[in-house]
Amino acid sequence: MEELDFHRALHRPGVLLDIGAHDGLLTIPFARLPGSRVHAFEPLPSAMARLRAALTAEFAAIPPHVTLHDVALGAAAGEAVLTLPVLEGVAQEQWASISKDYAEHASVTTEAHRVRVLPLDSLELREVTAIKLDAEGAEQEVLEGARRTLTTSRPVLSIEIEERHRPGSTRDVPALLHALGYAGFFWHAGALRPLAEFDAATMQVASPDPAVFAASDPYIFSFFFLPTEMAGRLSEQLQRAR
Repeated sequence: MEELDFHRALHRPGVLLDIGAHDGLLTIPFARLPGSRVHAFEPLPSAMARLRAALTAEFAAIPPHVTLHDVALGAAAGEAVLTLPVLEGVAQEQWASISKDYAEHASVTTEAHRVRVLPLDSLELREVTAIKLDAEGAEQEVLEGARRTLTTSRPVLSIEIEERHRPGSTRDVPALLHALGYAGFFWHAGALRPLAEFDAATMQVASPDPAVFAASDPYIFSFFFLPTEMAGRLSEQLQRAR
């Protein structure tokens, strides 16, 4: 199950957040869902420029129900360095991160961008029904800064979590969400499976070096989180959708 399939199957009108929007792979289909009000977060200037261009090309202008934020989200307000690895002259934008600097990898050079950081809760968004999060190792801090939003709005979440970006993250991020009343799942072999069945040692092995592309089979990095009070009903809904 892809992230977009997950969000389409469980869509409820309200505020949808695309955190780590890049150039709009989910922002645009989110904007097409009925009753959606989309907030897209992308701190990398080149990606934000393409996101604006993609939305304009798709809708003739930035739609009024889409709000763009050229900031990173984190646990507290401030600034951070967004490090962009460059491999053989090509910027690896999908690896841009505020949680690591790639200094240990001789195979890459880097670009540094100073970006503003905000906690999601500071935006005081209401009626948040869904969140997609892809922060290249900074997931823990993003969620720390979203505790009030998660507690009051109870959105469903899709999160990309990778040990290669932050060792221990497939343990620590679900633990934080469990404490906030969320049940975790992943999709494998045609079925939605509880997070207890995930084994990072066999299901998520890959190098943290952007120049090394080998990975385990399967390589599972998309995880889905449902409020525990809705988990039974929503997980059955997901199974039927497939």
